[in-house]
Amino acid sequence: MAQSRSFLATARADIPASIVVALVALPLCLGVAVASGAPPFAGMIAGIAGGLVVGFLSKSPLSVAGPAAGLTVIVFEAIERLPSFQVFLLAVMLAGVLQLAFSFTRAGVLAEFVPSSVITGMLAAIGLILILKQIPHAIGYDGDFEGSFEYASRAGGNTFTDLWTSVSNDIAPGAVLIGAVSLAFLFWWDHAKPKQGPLRLLPGPLVVVVIGVVGNMILGALRPDWQLAGAHLVRVPVAGSASQFLGQFQLPDFSAIGMGAVWTTAITLAIVASLESLLSVKAVDELDPRRRTTDKNWELMAQGGGNIVSGLLGGLPVTSVIVRSSANVDAGAESKLSTMLHATWLLISVALIPVVLNQIPLAALAAVLIATGYKLCKPKLFTERYKQGWSQFIPFIVTILAILRTDLLIGILVGLVVGFVFVVARNFRPALTYAYDDGDCLIRARRNLYFIHKYELQKALAKVPDGANLLIDLSSTSYVDLDNIDIINAFIKGAAFRGISVIVRGDIAERTAPLINAPSTGVRYA
Repeated sequence: MAQSRSFLATARADIPASIVVALVALPLCLGVAVASGAPPFAGMIAGIAGGLVVGFLSKSPLSVAGPAAGLTVIVFEAIERLPSFQVFLLAVMLAGVLQLAFSFTRAGVLAEFVPSSVITGMLAAIGLILILKQIPHAIGYDGDFEGSFEYASRAGGNTFTDLWTSVSNDIAPGAVLIGAVSLAFLFWWDHAKPKQGPLRLLPGPLVVVVIGVVGNMILGALRPDWQLAGAHLVRVPVAGSASQFLGQFQLPDFSAIGMGAVWTTAITLAIVASLESLLSVKAVDELDPRRRTTDKNWELMAQGGGNIVSGLLGGLPVTSVIVRSSANVDAGAESKLSTMLHATWLLISVALIPVVLNQIPLAALAAVLIATGYKLCKPKLFTERYKQGWSQFIPFIVTILAILRTDLLIGILVGLVVGFVFVVARNFRPALTYAYDDGDCLIRARRNLYFIHKYELQKALAKVPDGANLLIDLSSTSYVDLDNIDIINAFIKGAAFRGISVIVRGDIAERTAPLINAPSTGVRYA
């Protein structure tokens, strides 16, 4: 009985959340496909496969998988280079197989080496990109694809020039009105949403979609010149019959399995998709209010399964995607049931009501994405990182700027380099304390000693005068590398000739006693 109540409580949270994620995913799946030079329906297949297959296999309770904007350039170039789209699908399948191999080699552990400042920088950057990229759609400029996160646009501009163009030249009054009302409602609903009763389950984005569709109809009746149509609306492929709908699914061309270009594409997709998935899952774990931790190696296996199925059915490569995942977290999802249900809603919608979906204004969906982006890059996040010191704030800011100016993976790599510079700098701070008083000398290690501390150790030992009583205190360390042990050994061997007595203290000293090997000097361990 208790388990039944727990499931019902989880379902009550996951069902509304899944609707929100489906609404967010719909334009992104289509937009990523168009931006990648693939058939629009290929993006929907990837969203459905990511939700159902990865959602079922993954141990992440909140991560959502689907076609990723970060792969659009790679996918676009691969489709252009390979003989056919069916050959590209084969590369997607093979990428999934390679991800299974990555899982077996436990490559998922790489995600644990990414500093939290870089992860939060990635989240903030994606939030800013969402806002910058969706403002044009919210005011009626649809020159860039809905799913594009690239800095450089296909029209020859970039994120900021497109924003300026949209604000200065291409404002559609109907889109501005719908976008402004939708955005105002979302921010109001966040504060006014009831804590009890059935209305607490009402997803704000679903209301926004209704506002957009009904509002556009009203504009058509009152101000026809303001009504949105064509490129300002969602454009889901409409099949005239069941056979036409099934005809949108495509099979890979297995005859091309011996092509070198196919394997090159597969390896590239596997590596980039795996990195993006690992980083996204780690970020989602930090967003999770319950701070649950996902098995990263298992996640690679789940992503591999998703790519095998997506490629087999005619879809784009899938990864864990932070935009849909953060929307899932923000909507109050509790388990991966939300992820799987969102894919179910996508499948039902594109199969049964594509004409209804094509009445949704992009301005309304842009408002949903802008609100999601704001929650990822709230000013509070910047002030918190600033208060944590420069070693946290600078990698955080550099990661944001690098992602905004390049793309997700390059930006993260830049952030990692800067983060590791601070790690190395911290290790160059004094690790040893030296003190001398009336013939008694102390050298104390304040933390673990690595090869970069060799010079500091040698300098401290050089200060020890002849005839002193030296205590080498290693009690605060759990590791001393062999380079430093060799230096201690060399000093001990010469100590007897200088009348220096040596005592080595600490658990690490006892464990390394066979390595610190100079019995004739009278060295003792304490």
